[in-house]
Amino acid sequence: MRPILVTGANGQLGRELVRIACPAGYAVVALDRAALDLTDPAAIAGVVAGRDWAAVINGAAYTAVDKAESDVVAAWQINALAPAAFAQACAAASIPLVQVSTDYVFAGDKDGAWEVTDPVAPLGVYGASKLGGELAVRTSGARHAIVRTAWVVSAHGSNFVKTMLRVAATRTTLSVVDDQIGSPTSAADLASTLLVIAVRLAEDADAPTGTFHFSNVGAVSWAGFAREIFAQSALRGGASAEVAPIPSSDYPTPAKRPANSLLSHTAIHAAYGIAPRPWQAALEPILDELIGHTA
Repeated sequence: MRPILVTGANGQLGRELVRIACPAGYAVVALDRAALDLTDPAAIAGVVAGRDWAAVINGAAYTAVDKAESDVVAAWQINALAPAAFAQACAAASIPLVQVSTDYVFAGDKDGAWEVTDPVAPLGVYGASKLGGELAVRTSGARHAIVRTAWVVSAHGSNFVKTMLRVAATRTTLSVVDDQIGSPTSAADLASTLLVIAVRLAEDADAPTGTFHFSNVGAVSWAGFAREIFAQSALRGGASAEVAPIPSSDYPTPAKRPANSLLSHTAIHAAYGIAPRPWQAALEPILDELIGHTA
């Protein structure tokens, strides 16, 4: 078995990478922060050099977007300096690196989906630190794929789906922002995509490298997303509530969010033939796991 190193074992993405079936001949080795201190470049270098990895998938991240505005050093350590250390070590060992990034590298002021070639202009510390990680990987000399994603949800950890179901259990109406749009992304679908790319990079020296986007397909606001969650939840006998749409100005946060987080899939389809499914379909197995199947 050729091992693939995965970081962020306890996160949404890491858990899905552990759960899904690996291609024949490969096995995921997932490390959490207790096993690997991501603030220690020497520890990162030691782990990468210590085994003949087929590839590295760095899915670990500092994702507390609002907290990052005041916790700047920690955000940059995890989101920028750790990817830099992985990239340097991977370059030295000729190991391909798959780095996960975010829609937050964009300002969110574009009409239509963001292309991988569009100019970046992060609005806050989280986006800036993730962009720092991108730049470190891109200039390291390591064979790499940077995969930007958005609005990740799953049956694990903290995310919008679980929050909506929890709050709806005690309230009949929820106010949800309606002027930010994006495409929800199943952590399981993202995990499958990252594995496809990692294995291709491991097996083919001429496999496409560079920056790609992955999310599920379809544009929706947070309020629209909430309505679909409750519609599907109700079919399963789960919590449901009315959704009252509000502007972002009615829900101020320390970090400014992109108004448009839609990501174009043109590059990833051209390079790897990956065609994501609609987000509504990707939501179904998450709710099946959280609530149960429809009657």
